[in-house]
Amino acid sequence: MSLGGKPPRLVGQVRNGVVDIIWTVLGYTTGQFPRSEVFELPFIHTNNLVATNLAMREMLENGMLAEEFKDMHVITLHVHAGQAFHMVDTPVRTPDDLKGKKMRIPSRTGAWILEALGANPVGMPFPDLPQALSREVVDRTLIPFEIVRPLKIQELTKYQTEGQGCIRFGTTTFVIAMNKAKYESLPDALKKTIDDNSGVEFTREVGRIWTQSEVGCEETLKEAGNEVIELSPEEIAAFKKKLEPVVEHWIADVESKGIDGRKLVETARATITKYADEE
Repeated sequence: MSLGGKPPRLVGQVRNGVVDIIWTVLGYTTGQFPRSEVFELPFIHTNNLVATNLAMREMLENGMLAEEFKDMHVITLHVHAGQAFHMVDTPVRTPDDLKGKKMRIPSRTGAWILEALGANPVGMPFPDLPQALSREVVDRTLIPFEIVRPLKIQELTKYQTEGQGCIRFGTTTFVIAMNKAKYESLPDALKKTIDDNSGVEFTREVGRIWTQSEVGCEETLKEAGNEVIELSPEEIAAFKKKLEPVVEHWIADVESKGIDGRKLVETARATITKYADEE
């Protein structure tokens, strides 16, 4: 935030022209991107970042997400690899293992996931997490593996849990976007340069880079003495059953705002499946 302000203000900054380009988490600006939240719901995104990124792009281009971005020029939408459980003291193998635990959340959908599992969500920015874990302000956290080494999570936790094949428990959505007036003011040649380098292949590449960012993280955890738990399909099924009401809760919430939530869920799942073989 070297240009000033706090992360939740980035969207406003690019809309108002305070900055020309932003890269931000959509969930930082609560309530402004309800349609895009569909990709954060449990088990919508599974483990293929390229497929989810391409699905987000297609749903933006076909108009299903466009309303939320009409006053900015989107370079790309994307997700990270997904949230895994990181625990200070006790492992997580069943939904009941989270009851009563204090957990840092990534977004409002993350809070709903934790509440459905009986945990107590605690909101805080990423930089505060190491201190919160060391002081037991939270017992565990829901974050991707790529943040392990930057925050030295391997020194603050003992157990990690994900599903076999890197199945995760929801993800976080991001946008790279330009101020619309600034983009439109550029000479055609410069606009073409931006467009040529922010197309489908760029969306794929963001997914590839983010996938690569997790390589070696499990080894770092294991070298520190942590146990990395991979849940079986049967164990993951227990979490899916427990978390399906989160999807229904989200559908009811956005439908109260005039948005066809069920169609968004069905389309997101189908479009991710469509791109499942992408790498």
